[in-house]
Amino acid sequence: MDCNRLKTRNQRKICKRIIIRGLLVLDTPTCLGSGDTDGNIDLQILRDSIEDKALLMGSSIAGALRNYLREYQNSDEFLLFGGLRTDEDGDQSPLIINDAISSEIIESELRDSVKIDSVTRTAADKAKYDLELLQAGTEFPLCFELLIEKGSDESSLLKGLAIALQGLEKGEISLGIKKHRGFGRCKVYEWQVWNFNLKDASDRIAWLTLDHSWSTDPPCTKSPAINPSIVAAMKEAGLEFPEEWEDQREFCKIDATFTLATPLLIRSGLASSDKAPDVVHLKSRRNEELKPVLSGTSLAGVLRHRVERIINTIGKNVNIVEDIFGSDLSKYKTSGAKASRLIVHESVIKNTTDLVQNRIAIDRFTGGTLHGALFNEQPIFPNSETYLKLNLELRNPEEHEIGLLLLLLKDLWTGDLPVGGTSSIGRGRLQGNKATITLRREQQNTTFTIVQSSGNLVISDAEYLEKFVSSLNEEVSE
Repeated sequence: MDCNRLKTRNQRKICKRIIIRGLLVLDTPTCLGSGDTDGNIDLQILRDSIEDKALLMGSSIAGALRNYLREYQNSDEFLLFGGLRTDEDGDQSPLIINDAISSEIIESELRDSVKIDSVTRTAADKAKYDLELLQAGTEFPLCFELLIEKGSDESSLLKGLAIALQGLEKGEISLGIKKHRGFGRCKVYEWQVWNFNLKDASDRIAWLTLDHSWSTDPPCTKSPAINPSIVAAMKEAGLEFPEEWEDQREFCKIDATFTLATPLLIRSGLASSDKAPDVVHLKSRRNEELKPVLSGTSLAGVLRHRVERIINTIGKNVNIVEDIFGSDLSKYKTSGAKASRLIVHESVIKNTTDLVQNRIAIDRFTGGTLHGALFNEQPIFPNSETYLKLNLELRNPEEHEIGLLLLLLKDLWTGDLPVGGTSSIGRGRLQGNKATITLRREQQNTTFTIVQSSGNLVISDAEYLEKFVSSLNEEVSE
């Protein structure tokens, strides 16, 4: 290529390269699906082709960060992440995000899932599937590289990157599938930032030899200190950007503490040993120990069924169900489907006891036992110290939708809405202890509390909360 053609090419004049590395740790099981349907599992983990380690694609990280930045500021995501595929004049993203491979060999757990018919309350035909999940505690080393071009808005780029990465740091960004059902929650605990000025010869050599310190003696690149805060790490690297950020998100969060009023059984397809009972409660690994959990998928299914029942009872506006919980994919197999706006987190149940119960089917005609129908179950039983925390979050809520969440909280609080299986024999009832409701609108937070104290229910500003329920009655009656 001659010199004249080089001069006329539209080349990017990069003056700075900023490299950021961090250690991502999964807080809940995560499904990074491979799309491979040839195995024995319906949704398998995406694996590295060389080692039996999990692969977290850079495109998955970029999509999650872009969506978070769009919700946080309602703008600026195009500057950092470039144009969309449909944009004819869209620019290329200046942010490079590498694929990440897990630090250790894959440790997975399997989850069985099934769709429940809302009318018969039984399993729908041909609607069972299983997931392969990465266990909580899996670590991924992350690497980002931001290219600063001559004449670009460096301050805005750094600000957008800091907002997005701080979302990872705070655990506000989830990865993988079923993010709105408690899977894929994660945090980044360690940050390192390198700032290379490519106009300086020593910085150019330092960038080229960053991962090859053996090529120079002594090494040109000195590793920065590990910092738990991404903003502090970027400031220590000499990067300047505004720290006053306007959070444009609107949401309604419910953080409630419950106890188990009765035993609970959420069926698990896998037992911990070959001598386990026929049916055991679902457990997930946390800090190298198996803990009983209330899965977000189970709780969301129960809540959706109760919402359908409430709407059908007081009115005819059934669109509210799909507006909150998303579209039923068995009905919408095209681009018309909508994702859920309600985030239901997975809850670990503390201080429980596992006990085995033997049961047998009774012949309805003879009144005696049915031959060959003996089975045993192992639900979890509560004690005086048993508790679990439920976390619900509704994005961009309307007033009538908040009223619907309050009715769901009331039904859970009083034990009228059981969760899990075998609810027909008295299992799965909860009892509320304390709830905090956080409503964020127009960049202002309003907090309400509900406390069960000595048989009395203490509610802060009950009249204000009652307005949301009244709004629901008006909405469904129109």
